[in-house]
Amino acid sequence: MESVVVYSNQPDSSSAGRELGEGIAAGLPGSAPNAVIVFAAPQYDHEALLAALEAGCRPGVIVGASSAGEFTRKIQGEGMVCALALRADDMTFSAGIGQQLDRDPAAAARQIVSGFHGLSDSRYAYRSALVMTDALAGHADELLEELTIATAGQYQFFGGGAGDNAQFQRTQVFFGTRALTNAAVALEILSEKPIGIGVSHGWEPASAGYRVTEAIGMKVIGLNGLPAVDAFEEHAERTGQQLDRAAPIPFFLHNILGIDTGAGYRLRVPLAVDDEGAVLCASEIPEGAIVHIMRSSEQSAVVAAERAAEAAIGGLRGARPKAALFFDCVATRLRLGEAFGLELNALADHLGRIDLAGCNTHGQIARAEGQFGGFHNCTAVVCVFPE
Repeated sequence: MESVVVYSNQPDSSSAGRELGEGIAAGLPGSAPNAVIVFAAPQYDHEALLAALEAGCRPGVIVGASSAGEFTRKIQGEGMVCALALRADDMTFSAGIGQQLDRDPAAAARQIVSGFHGLSDSRYAYRSALVMTDALAGHADELLEELTIATAGQYQFFGGGAGDNAQFQRTQVFFGTRALTNAAVALEILSEKPIGIGVSHGWEPASAGYRVTEAIGMKVIGLNGLPAVDAFEEHAERTGQQLDRAAPIPFFLHNILGIDTGAGYRLRVPLAVDDEGAVLCASEIPEGAIVHIMRSSEQSAVVAAERAAEAAIGGLRGARPKAALFFDCVATRLRLGEAFGLELNALADHLGRIDLAGCNTHGQIARAEGQFGGFHNCTAVVCVFPE
């Protein structure tokens, strides 16, 4: 495995893409990379950026997404672009795209898998896929379930939802030099060595359980038969916090919902309150679920990143790590502020001196053996590639 991480702060899209392509070509001389994974801030003309990158290093495949904060081992910021390029003799990479997510997630999953080779190629012992989805199209949990079905449970998945710096207006995924909405893209990785995936969050219940008595998609209408906002207002009063219905984000960043799965809590970030007291969340919550209002701290976020890194390294089964991808929620970055850098530093320390790139996402994806699987919010997801 050979790898290189590059980034650019160039405001011009084509210039940023050229800088990435030239950096990759210099870092991996001799032949083109097999795959390039790109995370780019929403203000870029993504297709112009991708075209310039492709011209500069001629990779086998390009995948990625718009992001809500970008980082490497050397730099963290918002409004930039970064990429991880990979070249390996003992891995095979291919890409798949699924569209019209909001209409038919199952069909989108089948479209993605139609670009995979591992279901018919038995040469490789390990099958993984990086999945980036337009989370604004919804159905991310269903997409992950359908991908598992379409691959007969033979693949592990990791990744996240494309971002736009928490504006929740327009997010895109990248497939070659195309940037698409209402779509999901996957990078298939077939390997002779295992790829490690780690998942962790540092949240715990801060309230009693509430039953979701009415919900439509991402909107939680009723908790215990009352308007959903009532539970949050009661919690705010009980804990001495302030909840402004017209501007609830400062409260919601510290008081998210956790779906009780029986094996842990799958997190959902509330975003807004409507006139009837329903709460709009970043991802779906099913009717009948038991949810808790959750709490966390700066230190617990750091610990979560460390645990995810440890689990990912353990997943290599003794192989030495070479490069890593890290996904964490834009809500985590907004909640922690400058302290988000502490989380990144702790992650880098645990991973050692390997290439690292990643981004803040609108939701995180993970499904791997021994890990807490699904589509998450406010959760650290680490993928480590072997040397």
